[in-house]
Formats: sequence, C-alpha cells, structure tokens
Amino acid sequence: MNTDTTSVPTAYAQSLLQAARQQGCDTARLLQELNISRADIDDSLHFSAVKYGQLYQRVMRVMQDECFGMFIGGRVPLGSFRLMCLTVLHCADLRQAIVRAGEFSEICRGMRVRSQLEIDSAESLARVRMAPIKSLSADEFAGLQRQADPHQIRTSLAVWHRFNCWLIGREIPLASLRFSFPCPREFLELAQSYPATLKFEQSFNGFEFPLQYLDYPIVQNQETLMDFLRSAPYHLVINDNAQRSVKAKVRAILSKDVSHTMPGAEEVASRLNLSVTTLRRKLQGEQTSYQKLKDECRMEAAFHYLGCPDFSNGIIAERLGFDETSAFFRAFKKWTGITPGEYRKGLFS
Repeated sequence: MNTDTTSVPTAYAQSLLQAARQQGCDTARLLQELNISRADIDDSLHFSAVKYGQLYQRVMRVMQDECFGMFIGGRVPLGSFRLMCLTVLHCADLRQAIVRAGEFSEICRGMRVRSQLEIDSAESLARVRMAPIKSLSADEFAGLQRQADPHQIRTSLAVWHRFNCWLIGREIPLASLRFSFPCPREFLELAQSYPATLKFEQSFNGFEFPLQYLDYPIVQNQETLMDFLRSAPYHLVINDNAQRSVKAKVRAILSKDVSHTMPGAEEVASRLNLSVTTLRRKLQGEQTSYQKLKDECRMEAAFHYLGCPDFSNGIIAERLGFDETSAFFRAFKKWTGITPGEYRKGLFS
C-alpha cells in the first residue's frame, strides 16, 4: 500500500542527484536501493516527499557530507549539525542563536559559508545573509557564489529559516527572499506562489523578517532535539507553501510524536479547531486520510532510526509505538516491500 501523499517539486530531487553524480556517486544504484524509478524523477513535476527525505539522508551518508546539497563550500562531517544544535539550544533568544550559529560555522571543518545577521532599523527588519568565513577572501566567496547551483542556495536559505522557526517554536513570516542570480525557469512556480517577496539579481543571498522575532526566546531543549533530528532534512527543505494545507498541518502535529502517545484523529481535529468529520472530509479532499498520514510519519521515523547503528529493532519498534517487534516488521514490509534488516543492509553495505 502506498501511504505517501505529500510531495515536493521534482526539481529538488533532480538537483540533489545531479550534485551527487558530479561528485562520483553511483546514483543509479542509489535509486535502485531505495526502490525509486527514473520515471519518478524524470516524468513528473512532483516527487514523493517521503522518498525525497529518504533519498537526502542516504546521499548524505554515502557522501559522508552532512551539508550535501547546500551552499556551504566544503564537505561537513556527519554529526556537525547535531553539535551546532546543542551549541545554540542554550541561547537566550533568536538573536543570540543566529549569531552563535554563524560563529560555529567559523570553526566547523568544511564550512566556508556562514550566516550573518544584520539589522535594518529603518525598515524594522532583521536580515540573515550568506557571508564568507573569516579565512575566505571576498573574491573567493564571490567565485563560490557564481559557481553555486541555485537550488543549493535555495536549500540553504530554507534550512536556515526553518531551523530558526523550530528554535522559537513558531512560524517566522518572511518579508523577502533575495537571490544574487537571475530567476531560473524552475523557480517560476516558487516565485508565483511563495508568500514572501522574491527578489533576484540582488547583491546578496539571504532573507528578511520582522525585527521583533529576534527577541523571541529559544524554547527547544535536548529532548525535543532528538525528534527534530529524526526527520531532518525533509521538514527543513520542503516548500513552506505546503504548510497551508490541512494534511501538512496534521503531519506537523503527528511527526512530533510517533510513539504510543501519538494523538488520535479526535485530538488532532481539536487542535485544528475542527470536528473529526470535517477533518476527515478535508483530508479526503486532499487525496489522503488520517491513517495514511500517520503511516507516513511512522515510516519517515523508521527510516531515520534504522540509520542509527546503536538502535536495535526492539528499541525502534518501541519508539514507533508498536507493542511487539514483529508488528513493526510487518508494518515496515507493508510500507516498503522489504524487511527492516534488508533496508539496514542496503544502508551500511
């Protein structure tokens, strides 16, 4: 049974595979291992979001680069993002967290591009822009930007924005997204539908948002960090416009807890100020259901946990809310057509 109903622009997957191929990755084998056909990539405008998240995590592991597909300037060791998160969790507010994240980039091996916070008091805007680390000259940085794939820059800005939203536990509305390059043809859909103002051929790559959000406190901690890392980078890269759909709102609620305490349809409907009947009708109108979305979230979590060598199948089953390991095995085989062991063998072979 195919439980996947959420999608991302296929250009995201195409760009990711192109970058991997250019660096020597056997992308044909990669797609085969993940049971993704070339037709899924070449013949459609939209691509499974679950498969995209799975593909992204596998590429990062194969290439041993945690920032693969982003405009960073080098190869970043696996585990760096987790350490950066732990570094900023103890900040008092978003202003301090953005500054500290930029400082982390200065000392993290492989990073040559960092975020830089600027304040526009006249417009009451905060600006986060791409900037070179101190050891990189302005000319070298300009060269990196000219050679960068526009999708890598877009991906990086999306990750920075979504990460900031997560830190303060609320959506940060963007006033503008600025790109240094002309608008690519594949960006036209994004430019037409994105709620923020998109500007191209600018003097920098970055985004702007209302200044007051810098004073919002950091609300996350080490406990919530585990769930956050579990679904990265999928939820950091997806088109933010999808958050306006009911299915995306339901997924956002369900993905926070995939254990025994995963909320039922009644509780989710209550959180969205809907009746259960209305919730089910709206989801049906979006070609999905509560059960399908629940399965999607559990499947994404399973992909992540199976990539953690120190997690036994019993531990994973418990984290996913299954009473028995055998029930997890049956569910995973139903979702993917292979067993958890076969999936793990492909990961680490």
